Amino acid sequence: MTNESVFIEIFGNNPIMKVLDFLITYQLFDYPMTEISKNSGVGYSTLQTFWGNLEKNNIIVKTRRVGKSDLYKLNIDNPAVKQLLKLDWNFVKGSEQEVLV
Repeated sequence: MTNESVFIEIFGNNPIMKVLDFLITYQLFDYPMTEISKNSGVGYSTLQTFWGNLEKNNIIVKTRRVGKSDLYKLNIDNPAVKQLLKLDWNFVKGSEQEVLV
């Protein structure tokens, strides 16, 4: 048995998917990049390599600044993110049904 989410099992265990999985799971909260890196299991320097693309494509949004840190969260208003959330929900719902059967 694995501790990976269904999202990671299906889309692969790569840095971008790990970050998206974390942000989807904790979509109600905002985090600094250092916490996103730590909690997703992705190195900070690796996160920096694709972070600009997530911002440019409005997958994530800056929510506020606390001290010297900018905080970010998943942009749930983005149509592509809405589809990702639906997809993730369907995976979770489907895996729960398999457990019940």
